[in-house]
Amino acid sequence: MLPLRMPAAIGVLVVLLLLVTSGCSATPGDRVDIRDVPATTAPAVGKGASTGSYTEDCGRDEENHRNSDNVVASPGVHDGAHHLHDYVGNLATDAFSTNDVLAAAKTTCRDGDLSSYYWPVLRVNGHHSEVRTPDSVTITFFGSPVSNVVAMPRFLRTVTGDAKAGPSARGTWTCSGFTDRVTLSYPECPNGSRTLRVYDFPSCWDGKGTDSPDHKSHVQFPGTNGGCPRATFPVPRLHIEVGYDLPTGTDIGIDSFPEVVDRAAASDHAHFIDVHTEAAMAAIVTCVNSGRHC
Repeated sequence: MLPLRMPAAIGVLVVLLLLVTSGCSATPGDRVDIRDVPATTAPAVGKGASTGSYTEDCGRDEENHRNSDNVVASPGVHDGAHHLHDYVGNLATDAFSTNDVLAAAKTTCRDGDLSSYYWPVLRVNGHHSEVRTPDSVTITFFGSPVSNVVAMPRFLRTVTGDAKAGPSARGTWTCSGFTDRVTLSYPECPNGSRTLRVYDFPSCWDGKGTDSPDHKSHVQFPGTNGGCPRATFPVPRLHIEVGYDLPTGTDIGIDSFPEVVDRAAASDHAHFIDVHTEAAMAAIVTCVNSGRHC
């Protein structure tokens, strides 16, 4: 697998301007020139850091595996997401996928990873128009800047972002060449720069289970120094980059809940279900803890 440089820390917040209109496309107030977004810096790397990375190739949803379910947030509820998702990895993922179903499924990942990775589809030229298949999807697991990591449990469920553009919203939007600048708005990228959606997942596990009632509290984000909160354990940090080659000025918007105004960019989010085997997860942990790029 090719080495991947660790991008700058994700998390800079840019003021989100939401115009309450009845239009179907993203409003001008929900767009920002990526060159106007302040850059951020990553936490300092400590002496005991796990500096490696492990990259997987799971395709870019060439199979058109899409549905409006959400087995993490609304298990057993058909159309529970009320918006369409793109999936890579596990080909059996829908609202009714049990752990046994996921473990027996086929996958798009070349290394055999059966995990499920998904996010809202991107549409171009209006809410009910073309669903744009990503031009690239990069999945990487990183370590911690302050310590080694431990294995995450099989069937761990995690989410990043807020589908209703609420208090858990995180900046996910950037452009290639500017990945140290992340925004809550749709980015205007310079000519030749790929539009990117960047998802960093929480990586501090409470050590108790694979899910929680709110589907979030069992896994937390590290602090500003990269360290995990008390009584949590650092696990490999999942980082996904979803890229699109779009002409400058293309009208884009993600599928979202009907109540989200104008498909706000701040409603972007992603989900992950870990279905790595124990041996595969151990290989990831060993790779990142040893400082290798696998």
